[in-house]
Amino acid sequence: MSRRVVRQSKFRHVFGQAAKADQSYEDIRVSKVTWDSSFCAVNPKFLAIIVEAGGGGAFIVLPLAKTGRVDKNYPLVTGHTAPVLDIDWCPHNDNVIASASDDTTIMVWQIPDYTPVRNITEPVITLEGHSKRVGILSWHPTARNVLLSAGGDNVIIIWNVGTGEVLLSLDDLHPDVIHSVCWNSNGSLIATTCKDKTLRIIDPRKGQVVAERARPHEGARPLRAVFTADGKLLSTGFSRMSERQLALWDPNNFEEPVALQEMDTSNGVLLPFYDPDSSIVYLCGKGDSSIRYFEITEEAPYVHYLNTFSSKEPQRGVGFMPKRGLDVSKCEIARFYKLHERKCEPIIMTVPRKSDLFQDDLYPDTPGPEPALEADEWLAGQDAEPVLISLKDGYVPPKHRELRVTKRNILDVRPPAGPRRSQSASDAPLAQHTLETILEEIKALRERVQAQEQRITALENMLCELVDGTD
Repeated sequence: MSRRVVRQSKFRHVFGQAAKADQSYEDIRVSKVTWDSSFCAVNPKFLAIIVEAGGGGAFIVLPLAKTGRVDKNYPLVTGHTAPVLDIDWCPHNDNVIASASDDTTIMVWQIPDYTPVRNITEPVITLEGHSKRVGILSWHPTARNVLLSAGGDNVIIIWNVGTGEVLLSLDDLHPDVIHSVCWNSNGSLIATTCKDKTLRIIDPRKGQVVAERARPHEGARPLRAVFTADGKLLSTGFSRMSERQLALWDPNNFEEPVALQEMDTSNGVLLPFYDPDSSIVYLCGKGDSSIRYFEITEEAPYVHYLNTFSSKEPQRGVGFMPKRGLDVSKCEIARFYKLHERKCEPIIMTVPRKSDLFQDDLYPDTPGPEPALEADEWLAGQDAEPVLISLKDGYVPPKHRELRVTKRNILDVRPPAGPRRSQSASDAPLAQHTLETILEEIKALRERVQAQEQRITALENMLCELVDGTD
């Protein structure tokens, strides 16, 4: 009699656990907008949640350590004139977040490390180019200041946030509303799903579809898709009998899925969160009270069910922490921030180990906060893999990095090249002075003084907090 061989995997025992009550964020009025985004974005410094706001759109940004009950007067980020539909943290600066709204605009915000006294109302830059609501945002994984947005006008725009310029506009590739957009690991391709039931792989710089699959799932409800580390695609959707499905596709052969998993019958759209370091995909359905997870491998059957984390309350949205924000000393391999109606609850996924040593098999080098390319290099055709960092000694987020905003709105953490004086109109010969250059010079000096004053105020606030802390 043959013995059944158990599949070897270090992730066969991944346990999910909700954080203790005092580690949750209470009294947050989560947005009730009917939109299939996650309503939550998180990084190693901050938790951002789209909230209910009268007369416009707003989201709240909390330092990760500020758990417990949130003051009802806690400052919000407000600037949109209609509900916020999506938010996304910049992967290369933990103090920068973008928001997309029903008011057709995208705003990019600088979040200070200290708690602001009043609402943040002035974005660093407002990006205007869509003619209808903007519901999807995604930062480029390796190029600095490159942001993708997709709107109800069926258009994808790729921006250079530093200058406010449109780098690329893909306006004739989708005949209907776009449901999801995902970059591949080096940002050379994007995968999109659309209301026309087609899964597309697009080369944005060439402005063309390089592969597509009509009806990857037969059902009528929205699809989602994400790239895996080796360039395959994971899609979630519905069968003709309304069963929820997870499929793995090879873009070089789009006829049949590499693997197909059927789950249950439910209306909630499954949001896939893929971790390239462990090759695990987590499926969170809006309105579900569970998170399923599967390991993706290179041998048949390719998609292996691991487990399901279940709780009593349904989730209204979910935030997914980047790998560098996890606690490696506790063998934590994923952390979710589950939104309830009035609170946000961390859910921690761990692989139990007896040793206290760093588990290097669980934590390969992972993308860090440094970009590999500049925006113009990427646009010119260069590709680069993410700049990786080791988590062996844990990750410490860098201190507040100011976005330098010049007249061209260049958001950069580095000082401008070359001496400042050579750019000054006051150093030019008198004959070259015109009313326009003098006014421009005055404006530039005022902006510089204003930036210095803001920096002084920020330092004074930090000083006050330090003095209060020592008391």
